[in-house]
Amino acid sequence: MSKLKVIQLLPELNIGGVERGTKDFSKALVKNGHESIVISNGGIFEKDIIQNGGKHIKIPIHKKSIFSLLLSKKLKSIYDQEKPDIVHVRSRMPAWINYYAFKNLTKKPILISTFHGLYSMPFYSRVMAKVDHVIAISETVKKYITDTYKVDDKNITTIPRGCDTKYFNKTEVSQDWTNEWYIEYPKTKNKIILTLPTRISAWKGIDYFLELISDLDGDAFHGLVVGPVSYSKERYLKSLKQKVLDLNISENITFTGPRDDIKNIYKISDIVFNLSVKPEPFGRTTIEAISSGSKVMGWDHGGTKEILADLFPEGLVRLGDIKTLKEKVVTISNKDHPTPKDNTFTSDRMIDETIDLYHQLLDIDS
Repeated sequence: MSKLKVIQLLPELNIGGVERGTKDFSKALVKNGHESIVISNGGIFEKDIIQNGGKHIKIPIHKKSIFSLLLSKKLKSIYDQEKPDIVHVRSRMPAWINYYAFKNLTKKPILISTFHGLYSMPFYSRVMAKVDHVIAISETVKKYITDTYKVDDKNITTIPRGCDTKYFNKTEVSQDWTNEWYIEYPKTKNKIILTLPTRISAWKGIDYFLELISDLDGDAFHGLVVGPVSYSKERYLKSLKQKVLDLNISENITFTGPRDDIKNIYKISDIVFNLSVKPEPFGRTTIEAISSGSKVMGWDHGGTKEILADLFPEGLVRLGDIKTLKEKVVTISNKDHPTPKDNTFTSDRMIDETIDLYHQLLDIDS
């Protein structure tokens, strides 16, 4: 196996899907005999990268400022010293700094970017396409890249995101946790639990979820909205709570706020939903819930459609069709209804396919 030296760039290493994925990928690189370097402004995952055998270089590449481009000189000096085989950019501001660092490099590494979303501001985002090869996290994102940036198909590879199936698994929750849950949320006891895991945002489909709950038998079903609300969304949350009152569903819906036990909430949920009105680039909560043994339903667009079409097609519903959604909920929530196929969107698969791509681009045997 040829040993690789890989540098990943991202703004920071605090909580988030991209950050966690970078940390896990660094660990996997080292485990597979490669050398891993992460460049960022640091954060809570910095120590994990170092403890797992990687190297972290702290540079403030997180600031969206024209002055951040001056860091390109520092970045170039790191490349000159480290001589990486691969540079993998995972965010736009670091990609711009890298773009100017590469301009003055004599021997350039292979440059790869991962599009983690359907980025707005195409002019600012175009730097993510100015690379040797682009990774798209779904076919939805791949289509966006080809349509918006006219990248040749041969220079894009779709590598779906994955979840940690050791963490999101089908083992039963402890009795202690269950007891504590029902003490905190007694209204959910002996109910069919429907869960929408999402931060509070208008495009996440929470209005649809409230309408669904209002159409169902309140004696049988209870809805959970699980996720944080930012200061800028407090007014929207207030409007949602007014809608709960208007629909007379106060006894049938709970906003839990952020929780650090989402894997257990998935397990006690009869159905988990993704009802985003805009296409999701991927649909992380969908695969987490399926890995945890829950049935999942969602609108038939974006990354959610791709996942459910493969693992649980009966969970797909035409965007905005509340009537069909309700009918399917009644059927799918039945205990005898088949559960989804085993999740194939795993972090191990994502890691293996990414390392294989590195070798292909370097034209060496893995």
